[in-house]
Amino acid sequence: MTFRTFPRRLAALSLAALPALAAPSPAHAQARGSEAAAAATLERLRASPPRLYAFLREMPKGADLHMHLSGAVYAESFLRWATEDSLCISRHALAIVWTNPCAGGDTITAAAAQRSALRDSLIDAWSMRNWDHARNSGHDQFFATFARFGATDRRVGDELAEATARAAAGRVSYMELMVTLDGRVASGLGAQVLGDSAFAPGREPNFAAYRQALLQAGIANAVAAGRENATRIEARRDTVLRCGTPQADPGCGVTARWLYQVLRGLPPQQVFAQILTGFELAKADPRVVGFNLVMPEDGFVSMRDFTLQMRMIDYLHQFYPQVKITLHAGELAGGLVPPEGMRFHIRQSVELGHASRIGHGVDVLYEDRPEELLREMARRGVMVEIALTSNDAILEVRGKDHPLSAYRAYGVPVALATDDEGVARSEMTREWVKAVEEQGLGYRDLKAMARTSLEHAFVEGASLWSDGRRFTPVAACAPAAGGFAGARCGGYAAGSTRARLQRDLELGFREFEARRAADSPP
Repeated sequence: MTFRTFPRRLAALSLAALPALAAPSPAHAQARGSEAAAAATLERLRASPPRLYAFLREMPKGADLHMHLSGAVYAESFLRWATEDSLCISRHALAIVWTNPCAGGDTITAAAAQRSALRDSLIDAWSMRNWDHARNSGHDQFFATFARFGATDRRVGDELAEATARAAAGRVSYMELMVTLDGRVASGLGAQVLGDSAFAPGREPNFAAYRQALLQAGIANAVAAGRENATRIEARRDTVLRCGTPQADPGCGVTARWLYQVLRGLPPQQVFAQILTGFELAKADPRVVGFNLVMPEDGFVSMRDFTLQMRMIDYLHQFYPQVKITLHAGELAGGLVPPEGMRFHIRQSVELGHASRIGHGVDVLYEDRPEELLREMARRGVMVEIALTSNDAILEVRGKDHPLSAYRAYGVPVALATDDEGVARSEMTREWVKAVEEQGLGYRDLKAMARTSLEHAFVEGASLWSDGRRFTPVAACAPAAGGFAGARCGGYAAGSTRARLQRDLELGFREFEARRAADSPP
């Protein structure tokens, strides 16, 4: 065989064999047709926001990976719980207070407030509803809400019930919820054991000594408190939603995991103790799948100590390499902080903070060498949790000013998240509508983001995908093995929570697309 004839014969051989190897099955072809019909339906509905919302609400959405649990609750619920718990309301501060019985004057019972004109003022003060930009910024309004309803902390189980029930209604199947599970145990230990001198100006911190001192002083107590609180919160959720009974709310079917939240605005000795607790708690309890740093990124301490906090994580990471980390970074916009404050937070979070996910990432193009950073994030597979409503309300970054298109152009994994849906008066379906209307995303884009959310979730178990970028299924779930609905895929998914969620998502897509193809009006 000559060199000239070999390629022709190989090509002929390949073409002859191709139909037998690659011809799509009738079921596969039908599924592709249904997907195309759903995509065409979405395009037709762009001009009708209410119909677009109704369409997207029924679409399976995968995971919500960035949610502050207290911020997920609507103000009406906080007011109802305050009434049930006989708490009081400060008329002046528009806040729940512990005074009981109410002393009169400035305070009024929550029950009385519920029945008065004060109710509307409270809901507006505890959320972004009717927010007046002329009076204060969206940033200030947003972050001021938490102190006003914080007295309901003992209702965290009810908060979890509300969040999971709403997730189920919006076809979200998995959630990671940020809560400081141990309360103030770790921060108290940090203040007591390390003291102010540990991080005195000009003194190089001795992370090794600080870790050892906290372990010896009883950081295990913070871990135990966190585990006990998680159990108590989940039990209350089950009670509220009637889980395990014939009347169970669909929210019982939503898989929820915890992210331990560190309060980055605290003094550094307390932050170090909380970061250590986050690592230890995630190591000890599989329900706690990682940790995050919260509080306004533009705050004085947050800005002053940003690099120091990344160094804390970098040091402790060596002892807990298996613990997953997601970090708020780049939740900044021009004018909020000096320009130099926007040049390194995302990079340090990835390189020093070992973050495998970034929350918000809004200022990525203001960082030093942004194209290089975007390529690095794509290479490492660092996913960005995109919170469009939150970024709009807090930072006034929306539409073409949002970096979502840049992340996608560089191949950085992205998924939509709600952040604080109660405060923002939003929910996951509205995030998807916003992505379509303001970011120009289509049906297949949303479908890919839903898949990405579960691929990059910190949930336990092997993936359904052999290639999580191109979404190539493992052999057990490939078309030749019967596909996602086949017995082999079902057996594979039974051994992994992640794979089960991913398989359920794919079957949900198939059911949704087939129904939309059948029901779609002319």
